[in-house]
Amino acid sequence: MAVSSLLLVAATSWAVPAEAQGLFHRIMRGTVVEKSEGVVTVCVGRADGAKLGQQLAVVRIMPTGIGAKGGSAWRMRDVGRVQLDEIVDDHFARATVLSGDPQKNDLVELRVPQGGAK
Repeated sequence: MAVSSLLLVAATSWAVPAEAQGLFHRIMRGTVVEKSEGVVTVCVGRADGAKLGQQLAVVRIMPTGIGAKGGSAWRMRDVGRVQLDEIVDDHFARATVLSGDPQKNDLVELRVPQGGAK
């Protein structure tokens, strides 16, 4: 049973339309999908303009406990910084943790200094 389920998943995963794959990437974009011994895999790749050596801030979405009428119920907390070391493909890259303690499901973002890139 397990083998047949695995074969079904393998057989259908290639059949997912490109549009659905793109939608999946747009939903996940920026997410830390894996962490192992000081290296994270992030859902940022060539299609997003990722470049080797880029440093990204890592943030964690935290609930504030404030209701809709009292303002945002969420805030972003800085939890670290990573540097892209390998662009895996159009959708993923691997990065070395430079500081902090990024975890799976945290988000990465490129922060451009005020005044724009120089």
